[in-house]
Parts: sequence; structure tokens; C-alpha cells
Amino acid sequence: MAFLNDNFLKLKAGYLFPEIARRVKTFCDANPEAAKRLIRCGIGDVTEPLPPAVVAAMHKAVDEMASRETFKGYGPEQGYEWLRAAIAKNDFRDRGCDVADDEIFVSDGTKCDTGNILDILGGKNKIAISDPVYPVYVDTNVMAGHTGEANEAGAFSKLVYLPCKPSNGFIPEPPKKHVDVIYLCSPNNPTGAAANRPQLEAWVKYALENKSVILFDAAYEAYITDANLPHSIYEIPGARDCAIEFRSFSKNGGFTGTRCAYTVVPKSLNAQTKSGEFKPLHPLWARRQTTKFNGVSYVIQRAAEALYSPEGKQQVRALIEHYLGNAKILREGAKKAGLKVFGGVNAPYIWVRTPKDVTSWQAFDKILGAANVVITPGSGFGSRGEGYFRISAFNSRANAEEVARRLHTLKW
Repeated sequence: MAFLNDNFLKLKAGYLFPEIARRVKTFCDANPEAAKRLIRCGIGDVTEPLPPAVVAAMHKAVDEMASRETFKGYGPEQGYEWLRAAIAKNDFRDRGCDVADDEIFVSDGTKCDTGNILDILGGKNKIAISDPVYPVYVDTNVMAGHTGEANEAGAFSKLVYLPCKPSNGFIPEPPKKHVDVIYLCSPNNPTGAAANRPQLEAWVKYALENKSVILFDAAYEAYITDANLPHSIYEIPGARDCAIEFRSFSKNGGFTGTRCAYTVVPKSLNAQTKSGEFKPLHPLWARRQTTKFNGVSYVIQRAAEALYSPEGKQQVRALIEHYLGNAKILREGAKKAGLKVFGGVNAPYIWVRTPKDVTSWQAFDKILGAANVVITPGSGFGSRGEGYFRISAFNSRANAEEVARRLHTLKW
């Protein structure tokens, strides 16, 4: 008799984005003419082509793979040294952050790593998450058996929910109770809020005092336009002793279809064993990766390296400016429709309050049916996401302008 992992049965409904896809398909099948006008502003997938510097690097790497003399087989599971060095220098040391090359672990996605990191964290941890929150943080903990059962509202008994609301700028505050592991995302998905230095300092102080570990998702850091906002948790003194940082090439370099990201695990970061000893997490993550992961392909790592070339940096800036330009247009469109708008300044997401007495899924159905636009209902991100919806700025300029026009003319 084979037994399944009962924790999977605790998952609520379905993962948010497949559920959106199912509803959109049902609508399109029933309304073929409206389907032709459909514009997707739901899932955070990029739309613009890869930067030319990346394409050139990929072509060169493919040619290398065609010759016995330059062919590459298995690479280091942690990533090639030349890419790890480029990341550590450009993303951290050039910004004054103390991060060594071998503290970088190249992977195929931040989404994967924020789930995989649970392999090296024990089941006894009290886990805190933002609410609303990127669903992967919750669902992977459910799968790992860390959450207990959910109540009728969908809240899991063993999770500590940190409210994100207009009064705190949608940035969670440290709890008064003790927690062991904290998920923070800045710039935030879904709300588009970015943490300032005092807010991150408060979290680092809390983590050091409580010997907690912060899991800091900075996948959207390239969208920070405010010079006063930190791009990395390691800009905060003491963060090396309490934080793991996750980064991605998906949203800055357009790698959603090519897959490359990285995780930073400082060597000075420790966690407690059952016997009360403190041991470093760095070698455990290295062991996990070398056991369960064969590394990102050589071709893709060369492509990622090209993002740090002078041409690559310039082309990434152009992509970011394009998507932030879309965000500005969408913000204004939602405002003209009389809706309360948050985010979209230091992030590619706009967080919109639904009209009074309209639920987030009702707003989804209304915008899909009347405007033929796909957005993301806020309730899919947690209980405090109810009453909001997210608009993604990942689109063409023409589509962003058309969505803004349709939102403006929408009658609630």
C-alpha cells in the first residue's frame, strides 16, 4: 500500500493562477468574440523580447556547445564561478553589501527556491507571513506540513499572519509574539509596496533579538526608483546574521521563459538544532542543491552573465522603464475610474481597492466580462486581499493604454 502526503489535501481550492486560467478559459469558450479582445493583466509574466545582449550571449554559448573543444556538460550545481562573481560584485558589493561569490547559489527560479528552502528548515518553526501574500509561501509550507489545519476562513492554525493594510503602507510590522521564520517581499507582490530603511531595520532588529531567520524575496528590486529605498536586506547592518535573500532574472531581464535566479545564503547565518546547538545554514543549502539540483544550463548562465555587461545593463534599464511606464498609465486609468490605487511606483503591480460591497472575485468577473481584461483577485493572496485586485504592468504599451481606457469607461 502506497501512502500519499496528506498535507497536499489541506491546500485550499487550487493555486491562484491556474484557477484564474480556468475561469478565463470558460469565459472565452462561451464568448468567442470577446475572447478576441482579451487583454491579460493578471499573471506577472513579462511580454517584451529578451535584451539583445542576452540573445547574442545565448547564440555564442550554443555555438560553443556545438564543438567538442568548448562543449559543456554538467556544471557546478551552485552555478559557474564567473556568474556568481558577476552577481556578487554588481548586485551587492558595488552597493556596499558584504556578499561573497560563494554565498551566491544560482537556480532556476525564486519561486522554486522560496519553496525549496524549507528542506533545510525544521518543522518546529513558527512561521510568519504577510497578509496579503504571494501564495507560494503559504502553499509550500502547507505541503511540508508546517501549517496545521485551516479554519473556515482559510487561515492555517500554525501560521502567524502579519496584516498589510493602508495604515502601515502594506508593509508588515514585527509581531509582539515570537516567530522563527519570517517571509518578507519587497517590492511586494501583490501590493506593489516597497519597504523603507527604518522598516527593514525594525525587522532585522527583531530577527536578531529572537534568533529568527528572514526569508527576503527581492525578485522585483530592479523596479525601485526611490533612491532612499533599500534594494537588498544586506544594506541593513546585521542582516547577514539573520537573512536569506532571493533574487530573479525573470522580471528585470525577461527570463520567465528561460529560467534563472539565485539565492544568497550568508556563511554567518545560523539556525538551531534539536539539541540546542547553532549550526550554519550555508553548508546545508549547498548540500541540498548538490543533491537535488543539477544546476542551470550553461547557455542560460551565459545569458544571465550578459545582463551585467554595459550593454546588458542599459537594455535592462530600458525594459524596467517600459514596464514602469505601463504601471503609471494603468494607475492613472484606475484613478480616473474613481478607484483607490496603491503601488505601481517602485513595482510593476498596481493594487486597487474594489468599489464598496464588491468582492475581489466579483471585480474579477466584472472586469473580465465588461472590459475583457484579466486581473488578479486580491482574495487569492489571503484574507486581507479581499476587497482589492492586482493589475500587472507586464504588457505592451498599446495594451496598457487600452486597459486604462477600458477601466476608465467601466460602469460599476
